[in-house]
Amino acid sequence: MTEHEDLLARRALCTRFLAGHGPATAASMLAAIPADTQLDTYGQGGVVAELETEVSRILNKPAAVFLPSGTMGQQAVLRVHADQRQRRTVLFHPMCHLERHEEQAYQRLHGLTGRPVGDQNRLITLADLTAVAEPAAALLIELPQRDLGGQQPSFDELAAQVGWARERGTAAHLDGARLWESAAGYGRSPAEIADLFDTAYVSFYKGIGALPGCCVAGPADVISQVREWRRRMGGTLHGLWPNAASALSCLAERLPRFPAYLEHARALAGALAATPGVTVVPDPPQVPMMHLLLRVTADGYAAAARRLATERGIWIAPASMTTTDPAVQRIELSVGDATLGFEPGEVSEIFAGITGHEAA
Repeated sequence: MTEHEDLLARRALCTRFLAGHGPATAASMLAAIPADTQLDTYGQGGVVAELETEVSRILNKPAAVFLPSGTMGQQAVLRVHADQRQRRTVLFHPMCHLERHEEQAYQRLHGLTGRPVGDQNRLITLADLTAVAEPAAALLIELPQRDLGGQQPSFDELAAQVGWARERGTAAHLDGARLWESAAGYGRSPAEIADLFDTAYVSFYKGIGALPGCCVAGPADVISQVREWRRRMGGTLHGLWPNAASALSCLAERLPRFPAYLEHARALAGALAATPGVTVVPDPPQVPMMHLLLRVTADGYAAAARRLATERGIWIAPASMTTTDPAVQRIELSVGDATLGFEPGEVSEIFAGITGHEAA
């Protein structure tokens, strides 16, 4: 049996899942698609149009377009901003998804130049931006910053950074892959956050747990051009309706729950911060997610996760992310429907066991 097969077998034995909304099965995903869903044709009409209208309403933007992936959506909208301004530089945090996980596609496919701003271990500040003299096409801000455990600037700082861009004729674009979490953290509606920006991207498979896909929202002329880029980049499939219908259903079901997710995340963090061998980042969580630094080796963590699955039927991330200290591992904990089934004391006990500090 391969390691992957072993993990799948252990996961199949689990009845409880710590992170997110729990396991996604074909049956559960298909169940989110209403039987009377109206089909689209090449992205036109039907439930795709319905979803685009709903996202426009939620974000208070004139128009929105559905695309099959965020990689495609963000590249397309940044290309439009660059062409409109006849500038090629895009400013972003050093841990930006475009820079780290997309094989520099923004450069290879669209001729854009990425310029990381600030330090990878903290959020971008207004001071970081004011040090940039180069005219830029767009400033991309990710909310929250996933690789920093879900941190985000104060709302006033965010507004100041967007204002800096506007003063220089630079488009302000929101990487809102987790905007639903961000809105809960700010205690504001998604529209209040999106209103600061020229354009906004939102994902549907992450926070709300729908099938893959995203929307980009903004001015009608920009969105019309993004639609053209969707076709050029191969994203205008004959039918986009399954993913759009899933997104529409999951938005209605889960968007109202994010304040409760945040409340539970902070309760868990309170217990975990008092657990030996565990550090919560950030503490307290700013959105319904956090990173945990665990004083355990990578092999020790993996073995503990497997035991937890086999002996107690509880599934957690099977592998950790390394840090500069081999004795400290990092994992991400996103809080969703499944997480609500765990009380803070139980989660503390789970991680105390992983770090070797369980009660005698």
